[in-house]
Amino acid sequence: MKMRQAAGPAKTISAAEAARLVQSGMWLDYAGVFNQPDVFDQALGARITELSNLKIRNTLSMRPRAVMENDPEGSHVHMFSLHMGAYDRQLHDKGRCSYIPLNLGEAPDLYRRFLDPVDIMIVKARPLVDGFFNLGPTNVWLRAVVERARMVIIETCTSLPHVYGEGTAIHISEVDYIIEGDNAPLPELPNPAPTAVDRTVARLIIGEIEDGACLQIGIGGMPNAVCGLLAQAGIRDIGVHTEMMTDGIADLYRAGLITGARKTLDPGKIAYSFAAGSKSLYDTLDRNPDMLCCPVDYTNAPHLIMQNPRTTAINSTTQIDLTGQAASESDGNRHLTGTGGQAQFVRGAYASAGGKSFICLPSTYDRKGERRSRIVFNLTGGNIVTTTRADMMYVVTEYGIVNLKGKSVPERARALIDIAHPDFREPLERQAHENRLIPRHFTFG
Repeated sequence: MKMRQAAGPAKTISAAEAARLVQSGMWLDYAGVFNQPDVFDQALGARITELSNLKIRNTLSMRPRAVMENDPEGSHVHMFSLHMGAYDRQLHDKGRCSYIPLNLGEAPDLYRRFLDPVDIMIVKARPLVDGFFNLGPTNVWLRAVVERARMVIIETCTSLPHVYGEGTAIHISEVDYIIEGDNAPLPELPNPAPTAVDRTVARLIIGEIEDGACLQIGIGGMPNAVCGLLAQAGIRDIGVHTEMMTDGIADLYRAGLITGARKTLDPGKIAYSFAAGSKSLYDTLDRNPDMLCCPVDYTNAPHLIMQNPRTTAINSTTQIDLTGQAASESDGNRHLTGTGGQAQFVRGAYASAGGKSFICLPSTYDRKGERRSRIVFNLTGGNIVTTTRADMMYVVTEYGIVNLKGKSVPERARALIDIAHPDFREPLERQAHENRLIPRHFTFG
């Protein structure tokens, strides 16, 4: 691990003093999730109109940012996101936040090789103990930011869980300034109850999960429903190697169903890169030696993912075309979230011995009172392909499950039409024939 050397001994200063260190044109890094600074952000927001061309990188804002709220026209500061949450998406809709396209597991390398150096990194961490500030359950690429930052400021927060894993701490010698934080409770991510469609899809996926499977669970109702059903499925020796640690995984752990006994990497441990959910999740992670918080280039690298046998990746999408392309991060030209780790886990799971990748979606959605199909002949104009058709394995809706590996384009189209909502099968089939996706005299079987 490369260590940064601060210019001198770390100095404790006020948030207002820290905010005065910021100059026009600087690149700031706000880290992500609940490591984003709050006290510093309020202080910088109070003087944001004194600055110009300020640029801030962040990920998954869990609360509104004072620097953005105090600059409603966006004439002083612009946000750059590696993965968007609801608040970041609102800023993007107003032209005040831009997405950085990437596979999330490549983020440390981007910081080290391609991104403009960070002038000031401001990150929440637990108070100093034995020379180190523990960063809590958001490891991701923070070590890479520390290495590249010209200045590092810690905002202390006693509410962060203390976690274990390489890259989860910053040494005092790497820190320039310390701000005392407000120790407010961590923001929580709601976990909506699964719908009937979610549970139906989850039951289909459960039928394909084997003893000893090593799970990656994405965010959303369907992946969470899988966790809920696993508790009654009788599947043994479940392992976890995932990007995001969720409440669903924590529930399985507390029920004693996750042993990791058959994992090759980190046997007996739950490996993850960041967590977001309820206070119960955060309490489960706190000082828990069974939980290993890892850099995202470790959790998300396909050549590492594949080393665990029976890796089973379960992710959601919003739209899929008849050839198997999945658009999971945009609605036309409107950006929603980000590529995240979906594409990397799809590839890593497929390469794993006995591995499986599932992309799940409801068959329909409502738009202004009109029901529309999520399985379409062509993706919505402007939609971004997250998982390519060459990478697609299992696709699951409430109407069935199909494995597209090895299938020709006509066979794929037929299989996907069969799991579309019945109301849309005939028009999809007509489009497929009219555009020669399914040749007129093609015989299946």
